[in-house]
Amino acid sequence: MQYHTLPHTNLEVSKICLGTMTYGQQNTEADAHQQLDFALDHGVNFIDTAEMYAVPPTPETQGLTEKYIGTWLQKSGKRDKVIIATKVAGPRGVPYIRENMSLDRRNVRQAVNDSLARLQTDYIDLYQVHWPQRHVNSFGQLNYDHQDENSGVTLLDTLDALAELVREGKIRHIGVSNETPWGVMSYLRLAEKHSLPRIVSIQNPYNLLNRSFEVGLSEISHQEGVELLAYSPLAFGVLSGKYLNGAKPDGARCTRWERFARYFTEQGQAATQAYVDLAEEFAIDPSQMALAYVNIRSFVASNIIGATTIEQLKTNIDSIDVELPEELLKRIEEIGKQYSNPCP
Repeated sequence: MQYHTLPHTNLEVSKICLGTMTYGQQNTEADAHQQLDFALDHGVNFIDTAEMYAVPPTPETQGLTEKYIGTWLQKSGKRDKVIIATKVAGPRGVPYIRENMSLDRRNVRQAVNDSLARLQTDYIDLYQVHWPQRHVNSFGQLNYDHQDENSGVTLLDTLDALAELVREGKIRHIGVSNETPWGVMSYLRLAEKHSLPRIVSIQNPYNLLNRSFEVGLSEISHQEGVELLAYSPLAFGVLSGKYLNGAKPDGARCTRWERFARYFTEQGQAATQAYVDLAEEFAIDPSQMALAYVNIRSFVASNIIGATTIEQLKTNIDSIDVELPEELLKRIEEIGKQYSNPCP
């Protein structure tokens, strides 16, 4: 395993992060514990979750992922061996979590306390805003459409609430997710102006079918030291090639739930076929090629992988040892130009 210190922190995280959103839907508590043991044994010390999980979100499964991690922490006694990141949900899409889902002081505090209870720990290493309070382009949406929103909750309100929890020791560092360049720079500006904790990471999608992070946010990562925690590095598993030609593998996420259609555009499928063919030409597992590409990007702090089986988990973790030849990287860029961000 390789490790990387998040800028402006003392958190030395594994370059492979264990994503856990399947715990409580596709994976049982026993599965979750087995995955956590396996990942830790193979050098992974970074675990990402959220109060909203499992995914797809439902009132019945909300919080199960954190709960399963919490029972593993209690059973294993390895809290000091892992770095835990979790998230507070924003006001859209999951109204069953709390009566009022605004990112204000009351809601953020309640969210943190609830997560601490489920995780059976007294601190969270990295606490992230899952998505902004305001309307933004996220989850595949394009063509920003400004909406007059008068929630009464500002970025400063949210940052101030998080700062209180940092001072109390309940969270160590803060980050954002599904954010924009404007949002990241605004958080940084407000932190400097008001002497509040700065955000230290951004968790956004990044994969061979969606390299939109490179357009504006990658420069911020380099210049400001707010690095990427890349989620969906396999584009919901699409880049493995298992869904090509209309295939519907039994039990797979995109087979079970039609809502996960983001990476099934005509251009996305054509690009996927090109990447899979390229991997096969170089005798590399397509999933490992896609993950290895994310692993080596200079703005990526950690690559959040997920799996439903130990076999998948091993393949994904082992991507850290895959070296991509220069000729292969050149060919990847050629495909990237031919199919430019087919699934943003």
